[in-house]
Amino acid sequence: MDKEIKLDNELQEESSSLASRWLRLWAYIIDSIIVIVITLPLVYITGGAEQIESGIEPTFIYTTLIGLAGLLSFYLINIKLLLSKGQTIGKKILHIKIVDLNNHIPSKTHLSKRYFIYFLPTFIPIIGTWLLIINILFIFGKERRCVHDLIGKTKVVNI
Repeated sequence: MDKEIKLDNELQEESSSLASRWLRLWAYIIDSIIVIVITLPLVYITGGAEQIESGIEPTFIYTTLIGLAGLLSFYLINIKLLLSKGQTIGKKILHIKIVDLNNHIPSKTHLSKRYFIYFLPTFIPIIGTWLLIINILFIFGKERRCVHDLIGKTKVVNI
């Protein structure tokens, strides 16, 4: 009986070990490539690529709409996995997942806070880039949690 409890505790600890910074980065890259593959054709279809090639900077409204299309595609592609397993496609491929601080699949509230803080800076001109960089640099702390993890009360662990 004691061996069973010890084994269960070891499995709990193993499943809740923090994912490496590199795995998190690669998961982000995979998820970004998927969104780019979906939104890039939209940029071409709407004439945005021609404007950029001509040296014309796209308007803030156009850039925001393309950004929202990317955000929507991320949401539609990943929402089922996020709610059921705490994973995006990139995290699933790399065998990591998002959990709350009790190592459970995060609630919709946790995920909403997490991703709101993650994506919000991309829509803020000038300072948004700096906010995004600060968010990401928090990964170098002892807990390996970005600002969006702290606000969403989540962490990313190995599975």
